[in-house]
Amino acid sequence: MKQMKTELLSPAGDMERLEMALAYGADAVYLAGNTFGMRAFAGNFDREEMARAVALAHSQGVRVHVTCNTLARNGEVEKLPEYLEFLDQIGADAVIAAGVDVLTLAKRYAPRLQVHMSTQTGITNYEMARAWHELGASRVILARELSLEEVAEICAKAPRGMEVEAFVHGAMCVSYSGRCLLSNYMTGRDAARGACAQPCRYQYALMEEKRPGEYFPVFEENGETFIMNSRDMCMIDHVPELLAAGLHSLKIEGRAKSAYYAAMTTAAYRHAIDAAQAGRALEPVWRDEVERVSHRHYSTGFYYGQPGQHTDSARYIRDWQVLAVVTHCDAQGMATLSLRNKYAAGDAIEVVGPDLPAFSLTAPMMEDEAGQPLAEPRHPQMVFRMQLPRPVPPRSFVRACRPSS
Repeated sequence: MKQMKTELLSPAGDMERLEMALAYGADAVYLAGNTFGMRAFAGNFDREEMARAVALAHSQGVRVHVTCNTLARNGEVEKLPEYLEFLDQIGADAVIAAGVDVLTLAKRYAPRLQVHMSTQTGITNYEMARAWHELGASRVILARELSLEEVAEICAKAPRGMEVEAFVHGAMCVSYSGRCLLSNYMTGRDAARGACAQPCRYQYALMEEKRPGEYFPVFEENGETFIMNSRDMCMIDHVPELLAAGLHSLKIEGRAKSAYYAAMTTAAYRHAIDAAQAGRALEPVWRDEVERVSHRHYSTGFYYGQPGQHTDSARYIRDWQVLAVVTHCDAQGMATLSLRNKYAAGDAIEVVGPDLPAFSLTAPMMEDEAGQPLAEPRHPQMVFRMQLPRPVPPRSFVRACRPSS
């Protein structure tokens, strides 16, 4: 029997992150316009940019899924038909919906668009998947609180023609399927409308009303006070089991994260999927890449039972810093780069790129655009040249290990 091809679905918060996801091996990307998306603070795409994004992705055989998963109010839902017509017109492949409103309107105004039901709908069993399929959805994106055994049963019992997608990497929410009122209550920023302030990551204390300014710690074991904090999900070591469960699409969270994050998580899972489908173990060099992006402490989510609380600091682990991005490299390894963070000749650096495992070197003397010697490029986005020991692809990264204190 022919093995099903499993889709790798990567985040694309803006055009740069889209280009990185394409270069590093995504089969599909998900992105948003300036309205109706659950990441209001990602760069997102205006209409001209979105049309270009769809054309660019399609030129490389990559599908585009557009998020339309906020909970629209009356004054917004009246704008949905025209927006869905636009998505249909530019050739977007699917719309990600959080409610029956988008599903119904898409069938009427965008008949070529597939409709994928968002994780926001809390799909936790095969009957819910079947019900959405009968209403016209072609894919369900499962709730993140399911075990791998439950995922496999949903895949096995899903209606013929329905696809099943699940998150495999990225931030987790303390509230079920991300449906949380805490941010709205505390800050006026509504999580259900893409503006979560992440108050579950705050450090809390207790104050008695007659003793203003006196703070009493609220803590769990070992004195930790981040009582609602959660780990990030990382399933890179379990991709064979995810494929065996029958998932059609493995999804990486992170539209609001950096282009470097989009690139390297895509690269890691691209190699993990390819290795699993070929019956090979994942090369450690690619496994290590998920440790080199900004992340909180990892867990396997709910796939193998309760992930457990992480009550220590919610700060990100950021041990690696991007120094420059390669824009061009000739056959002799002379690279043209754009600066992101300062470094100097003599520094220990690494280069990693599309299908290029990381290799280490000592930064040589560089040169500016006029060909003058340059020991240390200093200005953000500065263009300069550096001799590498081998040719590398465009969009490769120069980076260094610089652990944060």
